[in-house]
Amino acid sequence: MKRIQRLAAVGAMAALTAVVGACSNSQGPATGSQAAAPSSEATAPSGEATAPSGTGVTKISDIFGPGCSKVPTEGPGSAQGMVNDPVATAASHNPLLTTLTKAVTAANLVDTLNSAPALTVFAPDDAAFQQLESQHPGTITQLTTAPDVASPNGKLAKILTYHVVGTRYDAASLVQAGTVDSLEGAKITIGGTAAAPTVNGISVVCGNIPTKNATVFVIGQVLSLPAS
Repeated sequence: MKRIQRLAAVGAMAALTAVVGACSNSQGPATGSQAAAPSSEATAPSGEATAPSGTGVTKISDIFGPGCSKVPTEGPGSAQGMVNDPVATAASHNPLLTTLTKAVTAANLVDTLNSAPALTVFAPDDAAFQQLESQHPGTITQLTTAPDVASPNGKLAKILTYHVVGTRYDAASLVQAGTVDSLEGAKITIGGTAAAPTVNGISVVCGNIPTKNATVFVIGQVLSLPAS
């Protein structure tokens, strides 16, 4: 796994830290109810995170969070539709993650994420990127059209890999860990409770989402890189 971490997080991009670091960490999750399981093989989400499984692998019934109602109940973007796809492919079907998907594709990270055996992904939803753009107009265009955007040394790769952990966690084991190492190399602080975890102080919009090789936590703000 460390080999994957080094491959995905090569290079330094301090300029991006200054841009994203200016964002506030005060935004909470959208309101709504939990996502329902569209398949008869899975029970409905309980609304609360379960105890650590030991592997970080979750089930559809483990999904929780106030924004889960925005996830489709059927089709490729539903919980059942995402569960058997590797994480980058699964995210591409989720209507909450269209901007993130474009960024991952532009940064040439699709294969890196899809081929990793076990990941935890903190996925900013579209509203998170809209907030970033409103605070810093033109930022997303600059990041996704930079000449080195598809390089592992590009600015976009660093911010995206800061949202990925090279170990698979469920919500309870994240809170138990307290601090986790991102693929980018910097640490991420987990707070709150298993039923309402926070990621660097940002609330989870919809968490414990299972994919083939990752557990996904949708968050309502782009994480700010720590100052170097």
